[in-house]
Amino acid sequence: MYKIFIRPVLFLFDPEKVHHFTFGFLKNLFKIPFVGKIIKSLFQVKSKSLEKNLFGLTFKNPVGLAAGFDKNALLFDEFSNFGFGFVEIGTVTPKPQDGNPKKRLFRLKEDRAIINRMGFNNDGVKAIANRLRKRNSAIIIGGNIGKNKATPNENATEDYLICFHELFEVVDYFVVNVSSPNTPNLRALQDKEPLTNLLSTLQKANAKKKNSKPILLKIAPDLTEEQLLDIIEIVAVTKISGVIATNTTISRDNLQSINQTEAGGLSGRPVKNRSTEVIRYLSEKSNKAFPIIGVGGIHSAQDAKEKLDAGADLVQLYTGFIYEGPKLVKQINKQLI
Repeated sequence: MYKIFIRPVLFLFDPEKVHHFTFGFLKNLFKIPFVGKIIKSLFQVKSKSLEKNLFGLTFKNPVGLAAGFDKNALLFDEFSNFGFGFVEIGTVTPKPQDGNPKKRLFRLKEDRAIINRMGFNNDGVKAIANRLRKRNSAIIIGGNIGKNKATPNENATEDYLICFHELFEVVDYFVVNVSSPNTPNLRALQDKEPLTNLLSTLQKANAKKKNSKPILLKIAPDLTEEQLLDIIEIVAVTKISGVIATNTTISRDNLQSINQTEAGGLSGRPVKNRSTEVIRYLSEKSNKAFPIIGVGGIHSAQDAKEKLDAGADLVQLYTGFIYEGPKLVKQINKQLI
C-alpha cells in the first residue's frame, strides 16, 4: 500500500515539508485510542531469536532507526510501534540552530537515494532532553551528539561534553558524530589525534558517572584503508564501545538523477556497497574486536543480511525507510528469524 498509494503522493511535494507534515500527522494519529495497538499488530515481530545483547544493552531486535530522522526526539515512542528495536535521535548540539539555508533536502528517485545538507538543524540539547524525560515506551534510545556550527574545532570537545552531560540520564547509548559533511571542517575531527583526544575526554567524563553509558563513533564511508586502521587503533586505545558504519558520502559515482550535483551527504542505494565494504574491513582487520552498527543503503531484507554477514551486529534504516515504507522493518526481522 505504501509504495503504490502513499509514496507517490508524498513524493510530489518538497521532501522537507513532507517530513514535517508526516511527523505532525503521525503525532495526531497516535493520539487516537487503539491506533498504537493496531500499528504494533501490523508491524512488530517478536522472537527471542531476534534479541541482541551488546555493550550492556538488550535490543529486542537488531533493526534501528538511524539518526537524522527523528533528530528532535518528537516521535521516538511512536516509532517503537513500527517494530524498531532502537531509535537514535539527533544529531543534537548544545545550542539550537537552524542549520543550512533551504532548500537542503533532495530526492534522487532514479537512484533510490537522498542528498541532504541539513547542517545539524535541531532544537538544542536542553529541549531534546526534556522530551526524552517523557518517554513512555521501553524503546532503546541512542543520543547522537555533535558541535554547533559556530564552535571552532579547537573548542569542539566542550560542545560534545555539554551534550553528553545533558543527555546522560535520558539516553541508553551515545554516538559521537564527526563524520557529517554538512558542518564546515567537522570531518577534520576524524583525524587520529583530535579524534583520540575527543573520545578520551568523553570516556573520562563517562568513567566519573555512577553507571557509565556506551559511547560509539559514527564514521564516514569516504575514509581510506589507512584511516580505517587508525579507527581500529583509536577504538582500542580509547576503549569506546563500538562504531557506526557509515554516515552519508560525498561521492557522486554512477548516479543518474538530475539532483546529483547538489552539495551535501548522499544516502540510500548508492552508498550500500561502500558501507558494507567498510563494515567488512573493520570487522576483519580488528578480528571483530568491537560491535558495529551497519547503516547505508538498506532497502530490503537481503541488504540488511549483507551488512550482518559482513560483520555488523545491528543495522539502521533511514533512506530505505522513506523509499520502502514501514513494512521494511517487519520484512527484515521476519527474514532474520
